[in-house]
Amino acid sequence: MLSEQRKLQILNALKENGSITCSELREILDASESTIRRDIAELDREGKLIKVFGGAISIQETESFEELSVQQKSVMNLDEKRLIGELAAAQIKPGDCVYIDSGTSTGFLVDAITEKDAVYVTNAVAHAKSLVVRGFKVFIIGGELKETTEAIIGETAILSLQKYHFSVGFFGTNGISLKRGFTTPDIREATMKKVAIQCTDEKRRFILADHEKFGLLSTVKFGDIQDGIVVTDRRPAEKYANELKLVLPPEA
Repeated sequence: MLSEQRKLQILNALKENGSITCSELREILDASESTIRRDIAELDREGKLIKVFGGAISIQETESFEELSVQQKSVMNLDEKRLIGELAAAQIKPGDCVYIDSGTSTGFLVDAITEKDAVYVTNAVAHAKSLVVRGFKVFIIGGELKETTEAIIGETAILSLQKYHFSVGFFGTNGISLKRGFTTPDIREATMKKVAIQCTDEKRRFILADHEKFGLLSTVKFGDIQDGIVVTDRRPAEKYANELKLVLPPEA
């Protein structure tokens, strides 16, 4: 059997099952394990599957280019976002300089924050107001205000961000892809997230994402999966759990 024929059969098997082992492929293709491993490695380099120990898994990603408004997002997965917010807030320590990205997921973090011995910096007007009325020390990034997400963005905002070093940062995402990382629909917000991540201690960059964000792919990448620790409401599929650093609820 020709190499391209074997590859097509491998992809068809993944389409049906989501994952497959080299042993299973040996039976299907009547080929040696070394040949199968070579085919899998080539398909992985081509971005058509994900190579794992002993086999391969399908790249089952859903492209999502629509950006919902704050009002639309605010009524989605409320219990999950509340739990994620509580898990994230527990990561804040006395003396921290904390960056909080705009978004509804980070809004639930803001609601859960109790640590007063910390400084909070955000590019979200709503987050800043919520914190300051409760007696927290808050700095807000200056720049252009975006209507749909109520985020402050643009060149002025980026210049303001670059003056800081954050000991911990919290970021929202529209999608998590093993191949393409963390993504969001708007290039201006993606740039803000990317710069803020670079200004944050590399061991304490937290990405807040409910379980529905896994496998979603939006327009603009702002980070690789190694760039952050994902705080989520339930344990994701093994292909994500094996590759990502996670903060999970105790029962997950």
